[in-house]
Amino acid sequence: MSDNKIEELTLEQLMGERFGRYSKSIIQERALPDIRDGLKPVQRRILFAMNKDGNTYDKGFRKSAKSVGNVMGNFHPHGDSSIYEALVRLSQDWKLREPLIEMHGNNGSMDGDPAAAMRYTEARLSKIAGLMLRDIDKDTVEMTLNFDDTEKEPTVLPARIPNLFVNGATGISAGYATEIPPHNLRELIQALIYLLKHPEAFLDDLMTYVPGPDFPTGGIIQGVDGIRKAYETGRGRVILRANTTIEELRGGRQQIIVTEIPYGVNKAQLVKRINDLRLNKKVEGISEARDETDRSGLRIAIELKRNADANGILNYLLKNTDLQINYNFNMVAIDNQRPMRVGLKHYLKSYLAFQQEIITRRTQFNLHKAQTRLHIVEGLIKALSILDQVIKTIRASKNRKDATQNLVNEYQFTQPQAEAIVALQLYRLTNTDVTDLRDEQQRLNDSIAEYNKILNDQNELNRVLVKEFKAIDKQFGSDRKTQIEKHIQKLTVDTKVTVPDEEVVVLVSHAGYIKRTSLRSFKASVLEENGLREDDYPLLIQRASTLNHLFMFTNQGHVIYRPVHELTDAKWKETGEHISQSIGLADDEEIIKALIFENLELPGTMIFSTSDGQVKQTTIQDLKPGSRYKSRASVVMKLKDASARMINAEYYEPQAQNVSLTAISKHGYGLRFDVAEVPTQGTRTAGVRAINLKDDDELVNLVQTADDDRLAIMTQRGAFKEMRANELEVGSRARRGVLVLHKLKKHPHEIVDFLAYPADYHGAFEVITDRPEFQDILVDDHHLGTAKSNGTFVIDTDTQGTPVTLRRKITVMANPAKEGSDNKNTQTDPQSHGAQQESLDIK
Repeated sequence: MSDNKIEELTLEQLMGERFGRYSKSIIQERALPDIRDGLKPVQRRILFAMNKDGNTYDKGFRKSAKSVGNVMGNFHPHGDSSIYEALVRLSQDWKLREPLIEMHGNNGSMDGDPAAAMRYTEARLSKIAGLMLRDIDKDTVEMTLNFDDTEKEPTVLPARIPNLFVNGATGISAGYATEIPPHNLRELIQALIYLLKHPEAFLDDLMTYVPGPDFPTGGIIQGVDGIRKAYETGRGRVILRANTTIEELRGGRQQIIVTEIPYGVNKAQLVKRINDLRLNKKVEGISEARDETDRSGLRIAIELKRNADANGILNYLLKNTDLQINYNFNMVAIDNQRPMRVGLKHYLKSYLAFQQEIITRRTQFNLHKAQTRLHIVEGLIKALSILDQVIKTIRASKNRKDATQNLVNEYQFTQPQAEAIVALQLYRLTNTDVTDLRDEQQRLNDSIAEYNKILNDQNELNRVLVKEFKAIDKQFGSDRKTQIEKHIQKLTVDTKVTVPDEEVVVLVSHAGYIKRTSLRSFKASVLEENGLREDDYPLLIQRASTLNHLFMFTNQGHVIYRPVHELTDAKWKETGEHISQSIGLADDEEIIKALIFENLELPGTMIFSTSDGQVKQTTIQDLKPGSRYKSRASVVMKLKDASARMINAEYYEPQAQNVSLTAISKHGYGLRFDVAEVPTQGTRTAGVRAINLKDDDELVNLVQTADDDRLAIMTQRGAFKEMRANELEVGSRARRGVLVLHKLKKHPHEIVDFLAYPADYHGAFEVITDRPEFQDILVDDHHLGTAKSNGTFVIDTDTQGTPVTLRRKITVMANPAKEGSDNKNTQTDPQSHGAQQESLDIK
């Protein structure tokens, strides 16, 4: 090879040019439909080949393999499987609104089953497919040579129905994809007629005739705004859901019946998905889901358990299965040899222009044919009027060619007329035939006049088009299958539908470990064998329902929310999940309180307090979790100072009687004031001053207290003291308060924690030191002291460490719900507002 034939190109140029040609090919010749006939090339070739082979609706069925072979051998040199798959799809009435192929045998199913092999099935064009090919023999469309230049094939079919929108299209090519839903033929024809008469019609006018897609599988479309956007821009989104009813069964049971499913959904996989949700216990109340589809139509029965919430379960299934899907319009088609996104009016105008062109070309063909025939008829009439001379001339001729030429020369016949006369059979030389020819001449003249009128008068052409549209509507029009609802229904799923109501034991530890344990595992274990590290201890052990709500409050003013059913399910002897696995907390942030609520519609408030003496109330409704509760903590108390921390969070019920708030500082100043003095504020506020602290002082706790309650106080030196709460008179907040300790000049006591308890409480407290060590204190072992006393020593700080926390002892109760709680001041008991307990309480 000589050097001058070598072309040097960069890889970028070469790849760009080659990929551009490849992209153009698959966009125009494979994946996207033509806006005029709504067909991809393979579909067009299938219909054309079957029509050419006479495989039409009025003839018998033929083996699909024969049709595939004709298409592959003459027009579409690709794999037989791809051709057969395209042929099968054209026959599936759950994919096409008006199937273009009729098929005998297994042509697949809505369950995703493949069709039988093409050697077993038989196919022919459907009756409506005849409209796609009608007038193709009248030079209505351009023909081009096939791949081996042996035959001609159409570049587009006449498509006397608006097939692109009637049957829709789906496909993916290079850089383009299309998703056009099926529509109702009758509605499209009415819109076409209206647009033909009103070319400047607005989209809203057209949508009175075409309100939306009409899927062959029916269903319900929600979201008119999405449809309008799609018809305007070519892109839009709607909700498509199944058609369902709730039937009553014997014994007070119900079942959900599905009679129509969304377009394109695999029915078998849908039923399997519903049963999987049932088996995996993702949804409660379903006893069985079965496919009852038969020859009478589609039917899925979802049988429910007794007393199940049918509407709630249906909402859950709509939200979590393909009973409801998002359908996204992306209406792309080849228009003037290039891909375009088309709206409703654009398509209708393009289709009308195409049909006007088809009628024009058909009329020109018919006119030319009529004129040609008229010319022959006029020659025959003239020949019969001088029959004897014509016969004499023919007999005197040497042969047929000579006879033809003699007729042209002697009687001024044209060449075609002379050939027709020479070919005339003797039996037609009768008076009857002359009469027939004159009648035919009259008919031809009428037809030619009509054809010329159509070609010269746009209104006449449109009248013909409208007439043909109405005839098609009358013969093939059908009622709408898909319902359209204006608004998208917001699905709300009650937790009771998705979560079984089971009783569990919830544990939250000081180090941040959380878990839920089945009652069976808990009862089979020892309380102390809870799986926690030696230096960790539980903040909460409580019997609860999986439908309850757990709130965990931190010293940084945050709250962490978890539905109980979302907690890690672990055995009692296992550690559980650490909160840091899902939520990031600061290095010095720790959980100070954990509460369980039965529901989030409680009328009470949370009372929050901080070490710098601030307090506030916040409604339970303000604590409702947001959508990101799984990955982030929410603010419930804004800290005014970087060194401040939240020290307590308590639930308060508005109907509580004779309840006040008691605040005690580290240096021993105590103050009681009415709850009403604390304003109710939002979560991102710092509250108001509870107690007036000295610069070096801080609030150690703030609790709800009844008038006859007792106060238990713990100091850093290990001293424990009990006193009557009413020794602190109820006054106003934001004051200094009075001393509840005797001031010592050397090594004075400092309060580390305190709590309130009922006068009739005879249980135990637990002191936790900084090591940590745990020391039990029995209430009855200590007598009440005065406000000026410092109590008695119960902790050896040298050997046990410095006390940091005082709380009620966690004990096991046989059945407190029946025996009754020993805490009369129930509003201060974290358990009183949670799930009702039967075996556990924090004492």
